[in-house]
Amino acid sequence: MSDETPITDGRDPALLVTEMIDHVLTLAATWTAWDGRPLYTDERSYTPHKAIRRVTDHLIDHLAELEARLAGERTIPDRWHASASTTPGDLATFTDHDLDEAKSRLTRLARIWAARLNALTPDQLDHSPGEGWTFRQLAFHLAESTYYADAVGNLTNHASDTCGWPSP
Repeated sequence: MSDETPITDGRDPALLVTEMIDHVLTLAATWTAWDGRPLYTDERSYTPHKAIRRVTDHLIDHLAELEARLAGERTIPDRWHASASTTPGDLATFTDHDLDEAKSRLTRLARIWAARLNALTPDQLDHSPGEGWTFRQLAFHLAESTYYADAVGNLTNHASDTCGWPSP
């Protein structure tokens, strides 16, 4: 994930967010094969639950920011650097029930983001109120949330992998 200002282009911001969630859920469908060993990317550990938590938190944090700015209110900054933390819950087995819950939650968040972004005019997307990135830049930044799911990867063949790393 990058903290630099996102570069935007002509792609539809709402579609970027929904495609990111589709990508995450496609990978998550393979995570019930996870063997319980954290996977490492950029010197941080990731698990299926952590990836889902990070994507969900990222969507919620920036949605709260967007809504506060539209309402003319101050945003509440996220002071917890959850990407650096792996909780006991993150280490739990990722089950079919967890996958169903992730699908439900992330699909609803995708709809909320798509509805909100589609309701904004091009001017609102590119000249957004308040301090921070434009709302278009926020959408492009959210699209980078694939990072968390990619850190876990496709675990289709993971159960037979003896080294604990996802197969390429």
